[in-house]
Amino acid sequence: MLEQRIQQHFIDSADLKYQSAQSLSKPVAQAVQAVLACVTSGGKVLACGNGGSAADAQHFSAEFVGRFERERPELAAVALTTDSSILTAVGNDYDFNRIFSKQVRALGQSGDVLLAISTSGNSANVIAAIEAAHEREMTVVALTGRGGGRIGTLLRETDVHICVPHERTARIQEVHLLVLHCICDGVDTQLLGDQESAS
Repeated sequence: MLEQRIQQHFIDSADLKYQSAQSLSKPVAQAVQAVLACVTSGGKVLACGNGGSAADAQHFSAEFVGRFERERPELAAVALTTDSSILTAVGNDYDFNRIFSKQVRALGQSGDVLLAISTSGNSANVIAAIEAAHEREMTVVALTGRGGGRIGTLLRETDVHICVPHERTARIQEVHLLVLHCICDGVDTQLLGDQESAS
């Protein structure tokens, strides 16, 4: 019984990825171009999210600053989820909903990209970060699910919305991780040229 349940998780995840491949390939390619334009002009990616999405923000930043699969010059990315002093100070002195937006206002500049991750599309602190990014004339790449929530209504034409067509958080997060790997791979391919195999 347990093994069948585990197998079903694998099947459901694979099915969603297969179904999403065609619908998400265009916005993911747009995200690659937005991020590439940012970093090649001396900009940086600021990434944020809560819970598992915070981990995804950190995962992306690590692969951007370090490397993805190939050696290349370091690329600028900062996870806004990692400085416990900033997070607790802002959360305590102001409001938890401002923990990312204050960092965006402090660090973000025109031409930078905000990578905003929210499975529901309704995370108040991520929404506030998007508003701050727009004030700074940054491009927003938003990863959502469940129809996009409030984030979907906030985005501008110059932003990129990658909305996973599913309701379940775990499945959305699994596709978000694949999307982030696709962005890393796409940027590397544009910078370094194609490899023999993507496997």
